[in-house]
Amino acid sequence: MTLDPGELQLMSGIGDVIRLAVAPVFLLTGVGTMLTVLTNRLARAVDRARALEHEAAAGAEAARVLELHCSLATLAQRGRLLSVAIALCTICALLVSLVIMALFLGAALKIGVGLLIGALFVGAMLSFIGAILCFLREVFVATSNLRIGLRRLS
Repeated sequence: MTLDPGELQLMSGIGDVIRLAVAPVFLLTGVGTMLTVLTNRLARAVDRARALEHEAAAGAEAARVLELHCSLATLAQRGRLLSVAIALCTICALLVSLVIMALFLGAALKIGVGLLIGALFVGAMLSFIGAILCFLREVFVATSNLRIGLRRLS
């Protein structure tokens, strides 16, 4: 069985596209790992908030209830930051997936998609940068809450 030159060229073009798509696929792996970290942190914050709400509802003394409400406000802020980071990571993953799809469609339909791929990739990176900044802010909020909780001897 022999392939005609058109089929050989198509197979060669698909091979090139697969090579080009490898880097975005690795990026998807990294984004997926980041999503796992973010969702685990969000789950821990939600679990902690539920425990504190239960403690506050159990009838703690007034000073402790005030402290619990401050901790709950911090956990709510962390939850919002993590939710935004998760949304931005998800958008990043969608845009990278569109980059891969555009690579294959461009090769199959023999159309120029360079500008589209560039725009999608820049959008993906902006989303990922936003997610990392939200994550960093959430870490700062979490660690500042730890410092606040320490009793100063003065």
